[in-house]
Amino acid sequence: MSAGFAEPGTKAEIEEGTAFMPRFGADGLITALAVDAATGEILMLAHMNRDALAKTIETGEAWYWSRSRGELWHKGATSGQVQTVVEMRVDCDQDALLLRVRVGGDGGCCHTGRRACFYRAVAVDAVSGRVGLTFVG
Repeated sequence: MSAGFAEPGTKAEIEEGTAFMPRFGADGLITALAVDAATGEILMLAHMNRDALAKTIETGEAWYWSRSRGELWHKGATSGQVQTVVEMRVDCDQDALLLRVRVGGDGGCCHTGRRACFYRAVAVDAVSGRVGLTFVG
C-alpha cells in the first residue's frame, strides 16, 4: 500500500475489484482529465505522479506533475483557479483518472487565460489537404 492506494494486482482485481490500484506508466505518471463538475465540460488534461495523486486525495484539491517544469503543481496556487475535486473516477484498467472539479477564481483553467485548454480544433483543408488549427468556443 502506497499513499492510500494499493499496488496493481491481477487483471480481475484491477478491472472488477474495489481496491484503488492506479497504474502509473514507465515514466511514473498517470493521465488525469479534469472536467467541470456542473457542466461536464472538458477543462484540461494533465498528469499525476504518486505524490500528486496522494496530495489530491489528501487535500481534495487537484495537484499535478508538471512535465515541463519537472515539479509538483498545485493547480491554481498562483492564479486562484484552484480545482476542488468533487469526484475522482478511474478507468477500467486503472491507468487514467477523471476528476470532476469546481474551479475557483475566474473559473478558467488554461494558462492562456481561457476557460478550458481545448480551444482549437484540428482542421484539414478540403482543397490543399493541409492540416491546421481553427479556434472554437
